[in-house]
Amino acid sequence: MNEDTLQALAAFLMATSLTLLIFMLVARPPSRLENRLRDLAGKGTPIDPMEKFARSALPRMGAALMPDKPEQRTRLQARLIQAGLYSRQAIYYYLGVKLLLMVVPPMLGLAAAMFGLVPLGWGVIGGALCGVSGMIGPSFWLDRRKKARQMAFRRALPDALDVLVICLEGGLSLMAAFKRVAGELRTAHPPLAAELLIVEREVQLGRQTGEAMRQFGERADLEEVRNLASVITQSERFGASLVKALRVHAETLREKRLQHAEEMAQKAATKILFPTLIFIFPGVFIVILGPAVIRIMELLRGSGP
Repeated sequence: MNEDTLQALAAFLMATSLTLLIFMLVARPPSRLENRLRDLAGKGTPIDPMEKFARSALPRMGAALMPDKPEQRTRLQARLIQAGLYSRQAIYYYLGVKLLLMVVPPMLGLAAAMFGLVPLGWGVIGGALCGVSGMIGPSFWLDRRKKARQMAFRRALPDALDVLVICLEGGLSLMAAFKRVAGELRTAHPPLAAELLIVEREVQLGRQTGEAMRQFGERADLEEVRNLASVITQSERFGASLVKALRVHAETLREKRLQHAEEMAQKAATKILFPTLIFIFPGVFIVILGPAVIRIMELLRGSGP
């Protein structure tokens, strides 16, 4: 066999294997339980193929990347929870998407090179680079989602504590105040409202209010919430005035929010310096010095022999 025949055979085998793998993952017949749940939820309405693929294939693919050590699994699960992904299957979906982003780009680059769309070297290098990006990209996305969620909590906590103080002064209990605050902030601050409802349900199940708030602080990985949990715990233990403590804590959080805004404003001047040097100054120099350079070149040509 010559080289072209081997390349065509390898491309055919690779495409056939990939198609067979996807078919085996997607075309699994639904179980009786899945059929029953589908009938109860949507009365037998068909499921979108992409949704079916995500439900059936991604958890299986994610199981291949599941860490062996319990500490690593616990650490990854904690990161997902801190990013707001509370589902038990979230870790499998996350690892499944990560595996897809790692495997598919190199295969596509190799297939493109086999069919002559791109040179072999470019296809392999491009696929490898995209695969490496797919390996580290989900982690950066997870960290970015976590930071955005923490920022939303920092912005919402002072307002929530103000409403909570008003409710407590009006005669409501702490749990009733949490429920009222969650209802009032559901439109303006949905993440915080959802977390307060979780705290309320945990207290209804028998957990202490301070402990429930401490768990909220662990889920959000936010020091402000941990301090709030300490304030509530100390007030419950020593019988201090919770209204006064919350009012002081709300004022402290408001000052921290103002300081953080000032810090971001100070950083903006430094961050805009590099885009200015890279993109704006060269254009300004061309506009200002371009005519002078052209004039000098004309003079040099005119003074030549």
